[in-house]
Amino acid sequence: MELQVYISKKGTKVVAATELHQALQLSDQHYAVNVKRWLRDIYNFKDDIRRPEKLRDFAPRKVAGNPILKDYYLSLELAKLITLASKSKVKLKYAKWLSHLEEEVDRPDELDKEEVLQVLELAKAMSMVSCQEAAEKKHLKVYESRNGGGAGQWWQYRAQVMGYSAPKLRRELKRRGKSSQGKTQRQMLMQLDPQELIRTAVIDLYMAQGKSERYARTMGDLAKQFAQELNVEVYDDRGGTASLFAPQANAKLVNRLKAMEPEPLAMGA
Repeated sequence: MELQVYISKKGTKVVAATELHQALQLSDQHYAVNVKRWLRDIYNFKDDIRRPEKLRDFAPRKVAGNPILKDYYLSLELAKLITLASKSKVKLKYAKWLSHLEEEVDRPDELDKEEVLQVLELAKAMSMVSCQEAAEKKHLKVYESRNGGGAGQWWQYRAQVMGYSAPKLRRELKRRGKSSQGKTQRQMLMQLDPQELIRTAVIDLYMAQGKSERYARTMGDLAKQFAQELNVEVYDDRGGTASLFAPQANAKLVNRLKAMEPEPLAMGA
């Protein structure tokens, strides 16, 4: 049986639990028990040894014409780990196939000279809070369009993409003896790691343009590294006051970012 790959609302490649169960040639009568165990078991994920997390590693899937059947979309990584842990006689075949797909997703696109120069300019432009906000709004708009106009899981999704969350930032501020009361994520990051805001904004921008999470994070990490080496300081330009420490960002790029135009990365346009 050929296992079908679906594209989730977030643009992530996934497989269906029912179809994986069939592909592994496991008995249909054991599906309900097996899928419950799959989602409660502990696996060696790339980031940690842990249980699968809802909306991160799996999500409910509605089956047309069968409202009783519990099906799920599984990430490629979780599907591979489930396959390896199964007693299926064909698990090697599907584990290798899923691993190959996973490598394709995880492999960042090769960066050329133009892309490196683009992210260098973005590292400067994203020092401005107005550009950061514009990138975030554009990312949110794309997210909503993929989720039927809703943004109910936006912050959970964004925390997964960025690698931090408001509770995590609050704990870190508390550890450093600082108050987080009444502060937004942006304000907390300004106290903890201002240049992380540049990384975040670049990730927002590339995700809004339809790039993969892996590619967006690669570009965000590179932008943050440039910002650190160039000592780029984040400043709030929304009041119209220029900073003496503001980097010489590409003016056309900045204007296109603030306007949220669809192709803001062309340096010479």
